[in-house]
Amino acid sequence: MLGRYRVHPTLPAADMARARRFYEDVLGFEPSAELPGGVMYGAGEGSRFLVFPSSGKPSGDHTQVGITVDDLPTTVRELESRGVTFEDYDFPQFDRATHVATFPANRSAWFKDTEGNLLGIVQFVGQG
Repeated sequence: MLGRYRVHPTLPAADMARARRFYEDVLGFEPSAELPGGVMYGAGEGSRFLVFPSSGKPSGDHTQVGITVDDLPTTVRELESRGVTFEDYDFPQFDRATHVATFPANRSAWFKDTEGNLLGIVQFVGQG
């Protein structure tokens, strides 16, 4: 029933001004709509997500948004140069030197936004 509708992630923000600076100035997203319930950001291929004011706190224990990139190592380095701190994990596929996990179908890295939401970037093997 719902499979024919567009979906969009929603991310809570305790401080909207701080979150906006991060998403716009650091990550480079542009607002597509400013709504009473938050700011909608557009992304590639018609995808979008909402950042909304909330007094709740995200757990940051799981990926809340995944972003597909063409070149994961280059993207990690560029984001680090913009002040993004990547998460490090302790499992065999994870390389702490590069902050990248390599799996058979993809390579991934994770970072938190200013509000504690865990974001993942991924490069699928054989795809952009």
